Amino acid sequence: MSHSSPAPVLGLHHFAWRCRDAEQTRHFYEDILGLPLVHVIRLDRVPSTGEYCPYVHVFFEMADGSNIAFFDLGDATAALPSPNTPSWVNHIALRLETLEQLEAMKARLIEHGIDVLGVTDHHFVRSIYFFDPNGLRVELTVPVAPVEELAGYRMRARPALDAWTAEKDKAVSETRPA
Repeated sequence: MSHSSPAPVLGLHHFAWRCRDAEQTRHFYEDILGLPLVHVIRLDRVPSTGEYCPYVHVFFEMADGSNIAFFDLGDATAALPSPNTPSWVNHIALRLETLEQLEAMKARLIEHGIDVLGVTDHHFVRSIYFFDPNGLRVELTVPVAPVEELAGYRMRARPALDAWTAEKDKAVSETRPA
């Protein structure tokens, strides 16, 4: 049994989601958000399973080289929302550099008829929220916390999670029948 450390995860390569229509999705991510379409894969079989399922897999690149990607399965169907999860939970947050850029993106989205929530102040970031054409909730966010504050969050993260876990476990055990 090996006790070596895991290899360092270097960053996000891509996040993939199902889309209703690849061109509609391209318009949103490339023309409105400004992420260039950089790769399209068109196959009839899923490489990992061999399953027959014709699709295109489209990739939109962010400034850091990471991507958001979508699968169009050719059936004009978007991914269904998770029935046991509030709509604000599952989302992808994309980082911008300045609050001015955040405000400009908010105005741009509104100009394109997209409903935008925020700017929301989360103390360590400020964010806006909206849905893409596939029902995926997208957050654009700008970090605003100083480095020292972020270091404090890091130091308190594990104790905070341990406290949450203990409280949750106690609450769950108190609701179970004896």
